[in-house]
Amino acid sequence: QDHICSLSKVPFRGAPCSDAAGSQVPYRAIMKQVNSSLSGVLWDEVQKSPFYEYKDALGHFHQVWYDDPRSISLKAAYVKNRGLRGIGMWNGNSLDYSREAVAEQQTEAMWQALTP
Repeated sequence: QDHICSLSKVPFRGAPCSDAAGSQVPYRAIMKQVNSSLSGVLWDEVQKSPFYEYKDALGHFHQVWYDDPRSISLKAAYVKNRGLRGIGMWNGNSLDYSREAVAEQQTEAMWQALTP
């Protein structure tokens, strides 16, 4: 079905379906792949997160969920509006710290999004 991707059932701490079935992809790789994906950027209104879909060289369907400045800023605003004590990102070292102009802009935008 459109935009439905199932995770393999991989036992992980008692959960039959978890992120143990997936893998982590650096943000720089996501930003390069999303533009050539089947779907382009899609947005899930419930999760307030972007994702995209692609097929690999073997024709297998994949779905990649990630955070971007928009989704991070929404989550940071949620924390601030509720008086919670803080927010963090999963892997700031997965951002692209190369000296490429686009990479610098993307990385700066992600860090800025943490301060609503």
